[in-house]
Amino acid sequence: MEETARYYGTGHRKNATARVWLTPGDGTVTINGVTMGSYVGRKSLELIILQPFEAVGVAGSYSVTALCKGGGIAGQAGAVRHGISKALLQVGPDMRTPLRRQGFLTRDPRAKERKKYGRKRARRGFQFSKR
Repeated sequence: MEETARYYGTGHRKNATARVWLTPGDGTVTINGVTMGSYVGRKSLELIILQPFEAVGVAGSYSVTALCKGGGIAGQAGAVRHGISKALLQVGPDMRTPLRRQGFLTRDPRAKERKKYGRKRARRGFQFSKR
């Protein structure tokens, strides 16, 4: 039996974590056992997930299997993109430069700011009534 190559990467975004495996294939993306289109439900998020492949010019040549936990759909899509980028580094070190230039290897540190006491949300105060 011949073992096919599998490449692994872990991605993070907001509160979402994605474990991503790449295998040489036809370009199908499966997230939590569901196809990408039916899982994310938005074309913009599908484009976000596929950006690393277009950056290095290997679109449609790797199949993606991802397991996501935490966060929402947008955060999970960003985590999958980050995981794909890190897995592509194992495919070939020459892919580092285009991925780094477009910022796909950097974990996006932005997250929701915590709520403070005396306020409705993180910064929004209560409505002031003069009378």
